[in-house]
Amino acid sequence: MSNATLEQPVDVSARSLVRLAEEAALCAPGTCGAAATLGGGDEPPFETSTAVTHPDLAPLLDVQAEAGEGPVPTAMRTGEPAGADDLLAERRWPAYRALALERGVRSSVTLPFRHHELTVTVTLCGFRPGLMDARTRIVATLIGDLATRTIARDRAYERALTEVDQLDTALRSRPVIDQACGILMHVLGCDADAAFDLLRRQSQRTNSRLADLAERVVATKGAGLKAALAR
Repeated sequence: MSNATLEQPVDVSARSLVRLAEEAALCAPGTCGAAATLGGGDEPPFETSTAVTHPDLAPLLDVQAEAGEGPVPTAMRTGEPAGADDLLAERRWPAYRALALERGVRSSVTLPFRHHELTVTVTLCGFRPGLMDARTRIVATLIGDLATRTIARDRAYERALTEVDQLDTALRSRPVIDQACGILMHVLGCDADAAFDLLRRQSQRTNSRLADLAERVVATKGAGLKAALAR
């Protein structure tokens, strides 16, 4: 199986998850495909991003999320690899086992990786028993650990960009907000704190951005302001 597909909208972290699934599959000669999941905190990450190297593997993630059991939840909970050398002989995870065998998956192993608030899992699937040998485990672990650190770095960079954008927006909005507060002080005869509080509460009541409301106050020079506040 190849051509990784993403089960969520694509962003920087999601693209890294796709690459992780593809590279993990390549590191195991006996694999028929791989899946990767990404989430934050201590809970399973099914509500966030998942990537699979073949669409047939996506339901194997879904059934684990629905049943709350399987190699992925087990690896997430224990922080240790979880899997089955031969699903025909496996008695855990009945829902996952049944669906995996139905799709021709005979063995699987899930490796968990944690870095700060992120938890990433990599699942390798095979058509034959005994998928994971020592070499494959070492290579898959190195790939997973590197990918998890890369994703954490990418997410930190995205957060920094968002914070810079928010700060830039706030700085650009501040002059017009100050002007609107000045108009409120003049029209209503209040101080600066009261003017800003009135503007903020009016923004919440009208479900409009504070900067947009301030621009309207400045554009109208406060005309009709008393009536609007009274309403």
